[in-house]
Amino acid sequence: MEALITNVNWLGVGLSTIICFLLGALWFSEIFFGTKWAEGINIKVGPGEKQSVPALVNQFLGTLLLAWIVSLAVGNDSIAFVVLISFTFVFLLTASNLIAGHTVYASIAEGAFVIVMSIIMVICNLIL
Repeated sequence: MEALITNVNWLGVGLSTIICFLLGALWFSEIFFGTKWAEGINIKVGPGEKQSVPALVNQFLGTLLLAWIVSLAVGNDSIAFVVLISFTFVFLLTASNLIAGHTVYASIAEGAFVIVMSIIMVICNLIL
């Protein structure tokens, strides 16, 4: 259990989780990739459309866990581990999306967001 909390930059975890979660709202909005992404996964977004609360809670918790893992890796001088974890998530997410019939565009938008989140998390852990 100690291995999960040793060398963790909790400020980096918290700040990067909040930044990435808020960036996700922008990333998947109509301003950036949201319209074509939503079409690709067959959902509606925009004014008046409600977001799935369970999906948002899961996204927040997943973002928090990724930030924690990234902080552990950075704290133990293993950026390569962050790269490995991030690409593992990207490939599993992409596979799941494609199996579910989502478009390649939607899958790439989601996979790219994982990479962007990982970069932000590394930066937060390095500068805080």
